[in-house]
Amino acid sequence: MKIIISKIGLNKNEVFFVTEYGEGKGNWYGPHVEPGTECEVEFELTDLFMRWVDIVPSDSDHYNIHQDRDTISFIGILDNLEEDGTGYLRVGDSLMMFESLGEPMRLGVFVELKTKAVKIYPLVL
Repeated sequence: MKIIISKIGLNKNEVFFVTEYGEGKGNWYGPHVEPGTECEVEFELTDLFMRWVDIVPSDSDHYNIHQDRDTISFIGILDNLEEDGTGYLRVGDSLMMFESLGEPMRLGVFVELKTKAVKIYPLVL
């Protein structure tokens, strides 16, 4: 996903970013960046998410990323859920992989995934 670094946070490796779908923050794992830097990245979601708690059906039918205090919300299409709990959330052209537990959810619909921890890695193309 293409992001623009909007500012550097106070915590180590913390960056704030803007995308065409909204804005958020995460921990940067790459070479030093400055505000205004545009880059292609991959988001890593390391939490174990509970379906129907951390991942819920969304009222929105648009991709969105937004921040509410320390929580980052990704709204996208639930692309796949495997038997082992591995899931894929599509936000625009990007797929984000996550691990989950809980009752099955319908695929192909918009859901909201909330997390407090996002790792951001630059893609080397």
